[in-house]
Amino acid sequence: MATMYTGLRSGFAPPVAQTFEQLGISQSLVLDLVLRRLLLEGYGSLQSLCKTLRLSIAIVDVIFRHMRQQQLVEVKGMLGNDYNFQLSAAGRNLAMERFQITQYAGAAPVSLKDYHAATKAQSAKVQIDRRTLRRAFGDLVVTDRLLDQLGPALISQSSIFVYGPTGNGKTSLAERMLRVYQDAVLIPYAVEVDNQIISNYDPVVHHKLEFEDPDIDPRWVLCKRPCIVVGGELIPSMLELRLDDVSGIYAAPLQMKANNGIFIIDDFGRQLMSPRDLLNRWIVPLDRRVDYLTLRYGVKFQIPFELMVVFSTNLDPADLADEAFLRRIHNKIFVDAVDSQVFDQIFLRVTQAKNIPCEPDSAECLRKLCLRDGRTELRACYPTDICNILQSISRYENRPVGMNCADMERAAELYFAKS
Repeated sequence: MATMYTGLRSGFAPPVAQTFEQLGISQSLVLDLVLRRLLLEGYGSLQSLCKTLRLSIAIVDVIFRHMRQQQLVEVKGMLGNDYNFQLSAAGRNLAMERFQITQYAGAAPVSLKDYHAATKAQSAKVQIDRRTLRRAFGDLVVTDRLLDQLGPALISQSSIFVYGPTGNGKTSLAERMLRVYQDAVLIPYAVEVDNQIISNYDPVVHHKLEFEDPDIDPRWVLCKRPCIVVGGELIPSMLELRLDDVSGIYAAPLQMKANNGIFIIDDFGRQLMSPRDLLNRWIVPLDRRVDYLTLRYGVKFQIPFELMVVFSTNLDPADLADEAFLRRIHNKIFVDAVDSQVFDQIFLRVTQAKNIPCEPDSAECLRKLCLRDGRTELRACYPTDICNILQSISRYENRPVGMNCADMERAAELYFAKS
């Protein structure tokens, strides 16, 4: 389903900084960035530095004049109205010294103060009803009852606990929640804290939109609202700042990268870290919408926790969390096994999507097979899984896919474990 983006959120459109006061970070930090950039590239110009460091010509010009005065650069010629220059011997020595501290030479960071303000200004606000929700989840078969539970939960933008037996679409529901957003957000490439640089923009999880506005501070990149999904691989270090010892650059934790979006913890309770450890780590952020991170040398600071956390599990919530934590998650949505009518709708959608011809009684036949051998529930995943096995059987035997009771029984024998 395509999402239409209506542009920047009202109230946050940072102008291009023309002075260091507007920039929000120190002149010495920008000087270090320029030194490291010139060390890496060998030569530079005012325009090339503006482009790579995402700074205005006014800011770069101040740094360039300072460097010329301190004899840190040597001008080698002109490129039109621009200078072509390189580091002097003294400049190279200083750059190598700064390079030993940190190797970061990318887009200039924004201040922690500006990051706080931007994240709060871009907090998600959605206006939805059953009709718009049905459109957002249009590729799933979802009952009105479930939609009417999801709607208020999504409008509240607080955390959601989605639970119920496995195979009924909890993860699919969670991943499609992002579709209710009709806007985009500005995300900083990096954030400065106590002269340390935290890399925040991650092209793996942030989907950049093709957007250019010369009036917007280029240190911010326009992206879809982020959606980060983690499963059993989640470990405590992913929720803390991570310092790369070689580069000297901090990487933002997952919840910081997910700010202004959704953080889905799939198969909650099956992570390498215990549920109790995770819940204790986030009991304050979920309650107060702020989190606390610590630099390696002990400086602790606050960041916004402006995201919707979705816990998805097939375990009993009472076995995962105590009452104090569950109270902080206001929205608890039970996704039950499907009834025969919904099962048949899913079956029809799956066979149509896979172009599998069906006999009139195919859905009924599959239902009976799924409820055989003591099984008592129809699950939403069964039609897709069985159809996938049927396609594999047909490829193995080099024949068209058969959607008859004999072939479905063969697929069911492969799919269901003997009790």
